[in-house]
Amino acid sequence: MAPEADRPEVVRGRLVLDDRVAAGRIRIDGDRIAEVELEDDADSPGSAEPSDAFIAPGFVDVHVHGWGGHDAMGEIGDLDGMARALLRRGVTSFLPTAVTASLPDLVAFAARVREWVPRAPVDGAAPLGFNLEGPFISAAKKGAQNAAFIRPPSEVDRAELEPLLEGLRLMTVAPDVPGGVELIAWLSGRGVRASSGHSPADLDTARAGYAAGATSTTHLFNAMSAVDHHAPGLAVAALAADDVYVELIADGHHVHPAVWPIVTRTKPADRLLLVSDAMPLAGTGAKRGLIGGLEVQVDGDRCTLVSTGALAGSIIALDTAVRNLARSGVSLPAAVAAASRNPLAMLGVSDRGRLAPGQRADLVELDDDLAIRRVMRDGEWRAGAPPGVSLRRRLAAAR
Repeated sequence: MAPEADRPEVVRGRLVLDDRVAAGRIRIDGDRIAEVELEDDADSPGSAEPSDAFIAPGFVDVHVHGWGGHDAMGEIGDLDGMARALLRRGVTSFLPTAVTASLPDLVAFAARVREWVPRAPVDGAAPLGFNLEGPFISAAKKGAQNAAFIRPPSEVDRAELEPLLEGLRLMTVAPDVPGGVELIAWLSGRGVRASSGHSPADLDTARAGYAAGATSTTHLFNAMSAVDHHAPGLAVAALAADDVYVELIADGHHVHPAVWPIVTRTKPADRLLLVSDAMPLAGTGAKRGLIGGLEVQVDGDRCTLVSTGALAGSIIALDTAVRNLARSGVSLPAAVAAASRNPLAMLGVSDRGRLAPGQRADLVELDDDLAIRRVMRDGEWRAGAPPGVSLRRRLAAAR
């Protein structure tokens, strides 16, 4: 008989598959899924015994600025702490995300992440590169970004951007700013995903950005031209283009829950991305802090700029976003895909994000209330964290 440590682990529960929930078991061999065997279908959370855990692919946050008091733009120790804190919330892969800053500071951030990636902690979320939210955005829709560092792409030589490219997976660009569409095309040609956002672009300009190669949309509805039946802008262009991804911050503040069905009924299910846009204050209980040199405050579960009261990212993690979306009426497979398979597909990553043989053994075990019990990364279980913000009352009111 093989030693206990050499035996493949078997995980049983209600498996959250691409198109349904089904009772079954997953055999893990090392850091990979070796086999998935289904027993019977369990189409809804109430159709199986509450003691049977949901087993879902690990979550992937492609837009997160910090967590647990750790700033993505801080030192390497902050990246360690952020990765460990995110893993406990079900995030097995992520993109540390920089806010708008000076180009030298962004170059330093990029170099720091590149140095850190090979030695990122195995008990933390795995980095997939990094994300830059700016500085090539519109001052008219800067949101909580620092206007002092906003730059028009037309005034920046491409040589200044070369030090950013290695490891850069996603970058927000406003298509309306001078040189914005050209920068989107240049990034696309260099293998970097561009995301349209922080822009008051009209419909034609927004469409030009997507035609130039923008594949995603930074926090849909927030800091962009919205749905105006006389003057449609970026939000309409994003919703109407079936091949374009859209980010949704499902905290109930950035987009009212009554609007979520408009998104989920308009966009193909595989083009919705749940993101946290979380600030370093998330998970700390602290009420004041800094992001990009701007002071922010937390009131309940809402994070805003002290100076203007504008929303300044969120204090949720993706486990909360998945719960909120599922409780709003979206099927559990669709809610989970928006936090796992879809962001990976947007990045072109195919070795994780599904419960299927050959995939990395990155899993999340959830109870009947969709709270995290434990998290597996590369075949190793880690303890989960207590549930975060709940939107039960606001979701009920939105129906």
